[in-house]
Amino acid sequence: MIMISNNPFFKTKSFKENNDAVTHNAVVIDRNETMTVSGTINKSFLMLILLIASAAVTWSMPNPIIFAIGGAIVGFVLVLIATFKPQYSGFLAPGYAIFEGLFIGGISAIFEVMYPGIVIQAVSCTFVTFMVCFALYKYEIVKVTEKFKSVVLAATLAIATYYLFSWLLSMFTSFQPVHYGNSMMSIGISAFVIVIAALNLFLDFDQIEKGAQQKMPKYMEWYGAMGLMITLVWLYIEFLRLLSKLNRK
Repeated sequence: MIMISNNPFFKTKSFKENNDAVTHNAVVIDRNETMTVSGTINKSFLMLILLIASAAVTWSMPNPIIFAIGGAIVGFVLVLIATFKPQYSGFLAPGYAIFEGLFIGGISAIFEVMYPGIVIQAVSCTFVTFMVCFALYKYEIVKVTEKFKSVVLAATLAIATYYLFSWLLSMFTSFQPVHYGNSMMSIGISAFVIVIAALNLFLDFDQIEKGAQQKMPKYMEWYGAMGLMITLVWLYIEFLRLLSKLNRK
């Protein structure tokens, strides 16, 4: 069975080529040389430690915005490279965690100054959401079907397109995006985005599990961990945005 995923990060030519190579030339049987769920989990924890350590650096800086912007840009570039060159994920994934940590730490520090206590609330919400989604997936209460994947992918791409066009319009015109401010419409949009981000976790879990079943190359553990970290970062940022709007209310 050829593995097919609709996760935007995993649905790439490189991931498919790695899967096809394993599917059609299944000669590697050494578990130490192939992707495993436990290996991916371990690497995810390592990335989380690197992200938190990096975030602590910018958190304590008096003016973290420059490092936050730089970290976001470099992190995005590393994701693009990993998308087409997953064989380098062993270096790119830890690098992403470090630079994204700079971004997370800077943004969190800014929000904490404006709304004291908001960071611990956002972290708690992200953690609880992750654990609930993991439990729902583990006990097969929520099953990742092809229809489920298609709906989540379509919604994710729609959100990304909306954010991109809203940002461009606000940069060059006087256009005020609907999701700005703290109106009920804005709060509703943030809540919807959080739901979609949480649903992406199911795609991550499913992709990691199927990758292990297909005995993909060992370096794909880093790739899988990176995809999961991207979703968690997105979820955390969206919780920060929603909580800030509720605080302004």
